Amino acid sequence: MEGILRGARRILANLKPIKVPDGPARAFRDLWPGDAARGARLLRGEFEVMGTVRPLRPAEQDGLLDWGQQGGSPAWRAAAHGFAWLRDLRALGTDAARLRGRALASDWLSLGGDPLAEAPEVAGARISAWLGHWDFLAATADDAFRKALMQRMAQDARQVTAELPAEAQHRGALVALKGAMAAAVALEEETWLGRCVRFLPAELERQFNPDGGHVERSPTQQLAALQDVIEIRNLLHGAGVEAPPILNAVLDRAAPALRLLRHADGGLALFNGTREEQAAMLDLALTQAQSRGRAPSALPDTGFHRLAASRTLVICDVGAPPPGKREAAPGGLPRGADRFAHAGTLSFEMSVGRDRLIVNCGAAPAAEGEWRDAMRATAAHSTLVLADTNSSELKPEGLGRRVDKVEADRQEANGAQWLEAMHDGWLRQYGLRHRRRLYLSESGDDLRGEDVLEPDREVEVPGFAIRFHLHPAVVASLQQDEAGVLLRLPSGVGWRLRAKGARVAIEESIHLAAEPRRSQQVALYAEAGAASVQWAISRVTMQGPGEG
Repeated sequence: MEGILRGARRILANLKPIKVPDGPARAFRDLWPGDAARGARLLRGEFEVMGTVRPLRPAEQDGLLDWGQQGGSPAWRAAAHGFAWLRDLRALGTDAARLRGRALASDWLSLGGDPLAEAPEVAGARISAWLGHWDFLAATADDAFRKALMQRMAQDARQVTAELPAEAQHRGALVALKGAMAAAVALEEETWLGRCVRFLPAELERQFNPDGGHVERSPTQQLAALQDVIEIRNLLHGAGVEAPPILNAVLDRAAPALRLLRHADGGLALFNGTREEQAAMLDLALTQAQSRGRAPSALPDTGFHRLAASRTLVICDVGAPPPGKREAAPGGLPRGADRFAHAGTLSFEMSVGRDRLIVNCGAAPAAEGEWRDAMRATAAHSTLVLADTNSSELKPEGLGRRVDKVEADRQEANGAQWLEAMHDGWLRQYGLRHRRRLYLSESGDDLRGEDVLEPDREVEVPGFAIRFHLHPAVVASLQQDEAGVLLRLPSGVGWRLRAKGARVAIEESIHLAAEPRRSQQVALYAEAGAASVQWAISRVTMQGPGEG
């Protein structure tokens, strides 16, 4: 029934006439800085999205049209059609950058044909980008270009507004709403704006958990969703429309939640599709949010905990994966909130001051399936891997079989902190639950852990591995007794990782938080039949290049 109603609204929206002005009724300014290096790549005909680079060139350059017609993952194509890359050309600030933006936009307007460009979240992003960069892109262009841009924007906005609320369970629905709202203000369509404002409270409630965490459980999406809400607040204020009370309440909760997911170097922890974010961008978003709340110790609804003592910080994923949805949007875009979810339940990251020590491998969300899934696998996270099997099944649209239940309990006394968590991701297949216990001393110099496989029935316990991926700047060396590993941070501070009940090995790894970098991992291997492994990471006094 809902699908029939949506279809009817789409038909009515397309029949309703709309007067399109020569330019936006109100000037906008995109708040966020671009990346001049990415802008320079666009001038060379290369478009980089979350580490994935593909050609994107104007037709006049070599007769090729690369708007998704040459392939590329749905995430890469969505970013191309969304036009947020105008920020990067603006960051260059040259006439060549301006002209490249116009050439690409002209080609896009004349091309069409990729259904993905019609998806509400993509159309909404494109509307926001065009309006936010109008002075850079179109203000000094010829009349025909400006008119074509305004006509297409009005067409997109009418359809996006008619289809509200968007079906996507993830942040894309918020992007669609934001774009429709911006177009309503620019086109002075009060009816559209009223419709958007009416849907806003329910969408904010759907997007953010009570603890302020975003429904996708991704630090990157937490940042992006916070930026969306800031833009919506500014749009309403500029239009003289009173924002619903929930909007400021969300900002007050979401900004501290973002702080929880941040290391002392200013970047984000690498969970669920997250890559390195510029510290300056996070600072700007937190400043714009006008929220002074400190980082909480836990996001109980979203499922993250933060253990901090002295200069040591441990950020833990102890939440169940977000909900999924099998049906894909036009062009193959996933609809579920698990679109970027990794199989990294009970993984953690550890940093000491501004040095990262234990990390997850990162992400390649816009890459083709095989490389993308390699970064999503349980083995790419600092946690236990049972029988080389992912704790949640990886699917192109999100997750299939998945961790269903996660329990977490936290205790603190005299500055020391304990965190115990359990997940059931291997319960059906192997009859085993994974329980992880962590203890951080009050001095921050001692992190101890125990990983246990608890049987639900009489079963044979397969062999398993516990992986600790190291930041590329960490130097690891195996101790002579092969029961431990010495870890040297860039600052020269030394730590020792020791284990009981498993064989210790140092192996190659990869760090994909920005450019791919070689790294190492410490792997603890337990033989079949073993049920638990104890381990500790303790600070030591380094006496030489490899001894402590």
